[in-house]
Amino acid sequence: MSDRNLVVTGPGELKIVDEPETPGPFRVRTLFSGVSAGTELSFVKDTNPALHEAFDPVLGLFGGTTDPYPVTRLGYMEVGRVEHSDTPAITEGDVVAMTYGHRTGWTGDPLRDRVVVLPPGLDPILGIYVAHMGPICANGLLHAAADLYGSDVRRLGDGVEGRRVAVVGAGVVGLLTALFARAHGAASVVVVDPTAQRRAVAEALGLSTLDPDAQDAGVALKTRWRHTADDRGADVVFQCRGQSAALHLALRLLRPQGTVIDLAFYQGGADDVRLGAEFHHNGLTIRCAQIGRVPRGLAATWDRERLSAETIRLLQRDGEAIRRHLITAVVPFDEAPALLTDLGARRRQEIQAVLEFPDNR
Repeated sequence: MSDRNLVVTGPGELKIVDEPETPGPFRVRTLFSGVSAGTELSFVKDTNPALHEAFDPVLGLFGGTTDPYPVTRLGYMEVGRVEHSDTPAITEGDVVAMTYGHRTGWTGDPLRDRVVVLPPGLDPILGIYVAHMGPICANGLLHAAADLYGSDVRRLGDGVEGRRVAVVGAGVVGLLTALFARAHGAASVVVVDPTAQRRAVAEALGLSTLDPDAQDAGVALKTRWRHTADDRGADVVFQCRGQSAALHLALRLLRPQGTVIDLAFYQGGADDVRLGAEFHHNGLTIRCAQIGRVPRGLAATWDRERLSAETIRLLQRDGEAIRRHLITAVVPFDEAPALLTDLGARRRQEIQAVLEFPDNR
C-alpha cells in the first residue's frame, strides 16, 4: 500500500509522488486539506527564508547553508477519517484535524502528532482550520490579551472586549482573526484591505471594511475613533498581510501607545516601515504572534489544545458563513500541482482553496 504526497521539487515545480505506507499506531485517510496562500506558496515561489539559510532552533538564528528541495511536507490544514487504530487514544471512525501535509493518508502516532477530534455536526471541511490555522488567529488575540494583562489572562477576549479593533489584511488569517475579535466582544472591528474581492468577502461575513487606496485609512479611523481630543485610533491592530507597507499602515491606525499584533509572514525586506514616523512619535509597540509560542507565562494554561477548542467554538458560531464565503475553491487532489503553480504565479486568486480527496469519502 502507498500514499500519494504533494511535493515541491524545485522553484515552481510540484508533483504528486507515491510513498509507501509506514506501520504505526493509527491510520488516517484524508478527506480535505486546506492550502495556505502564504507559507506554502513561499516554498513554491522560492521566497521562504528557510530555503536560503538554515535556522538554528536553539539559538533562534538564521545562518549557514541549507539544501531545501525537495519540500516533502507541504500543508498544515488536514482533515481525515481514522480508518484503523491500535491505540486507545484514537478511535476508529473519528473525523480528526491534523497537520501532516497534502497527502492521501497518514500513519499517525498520538505521542508525536496533534490530533483534534471534530465534534458531531461540524461540517468536516471546516476542520481544516482546527489544528493549526484557527489557533494561529486565536493566538493573536491571546497576545493582545497578554499585552494588557501579562500572565493574568482569563479569557481569550481579554484583549479585545469593548475595544476598537482594526485588522489589516482580508486573507484567511485576517478574516478569522476579525471574526474571533467580533465573537469575543470587540466594540468595533474594521478590516482594511485594498482588494475589492477580499473586502466583499469580509462584508459578506458581516464585517466593516475600509479601502486604503480610496482613502487614508489612518485619517478615517482616527477621525471616527476618538478617545480624547488628541488620543485617536484603534486600541489594537492585528497585522495579517505579509507586506512591509501593511505593517506601516497598521502603525498609522493605532492610538498613541497602542500595539500592533503582527501575524504576518514577511518574505523580504521592510523598506516601507518608517520607524521614525508614527512608531516613534506615538510610542507604539509591535508584538509578533506566531503559533510556535504563546505569550510568556501563559503556556501552562493556554496550550494549542485550548486554542483549537476556541477555534471549534468559533466554527460552531460562524461556520455556515465561513463555508459559504471564505472557502472559495474546492479542487480535486489530482489538480493540486496545477492549482498551486497558478496561485504562485498569480494566474489565479482564491481566499481559501481546499483540496478534496473524493476516493476517501
